[in-house]
Amino acid sequence: MASLVENLISVLEQESVEYEALLGLSMKKTPIIVAGDLPALQKITDEEQTVVNRINRLEHKRSEVMKDIANVMNKDVNTLKLVNLIQMLESRPAESRKLAEVHDRLKSVVGSMQQINGQNRELIANSLEMVAFDMNLLHAMKAAPETANYNKGAYNAGDVMGSARSDFDAKS
Repeated sequence: MASLVENLISVLEQESVEYEALLGLSMKKTPIIVAGDLPALQKITDEEQTVVNRINRLEHKRSEVMKDIANVMNKDVNTLKLVNLIQMLESRPAESRKLAEVHDRLKSVVGSMQQINGQNRELIANSLEMVAFDMNLLHAMKAAPETANYNKGAYNAGDVMGSARSDFDAKS
């Protein structure tokens, strides 16, 4: 049992390191989103995917170790949670303390990630709204009606309204 708990602690510590790396990438992504640097955003997204793949492998290992612990303790693996395991290991204070520390560290990192990802999600949504607004504005300018100006031959010589002015004054 002791070796299983040590394996679990080891896997959770590795997961924590990977989540911290993912948090760092998410934090680096925020200014890149603001700047609209798509190549840099793609690069960070690729790096994130690599870290997520490592986290998935560690999560599979953690799941296997938890199954083994549940079998040894004669508990249902679906109801055995880390918090419950920490309480069950109170007779082994060193293991219980280590497990509680890594649990708290993981919980803190995941909470920070959720906050940063929510912020990035808002920034991306705002950027998409601006792109949609710009596209609608351009579409509306192209669909503007023509003026009713005719030349001597009674041909329409009118201009499309809005397209003749190319100097946009951002200060007004």
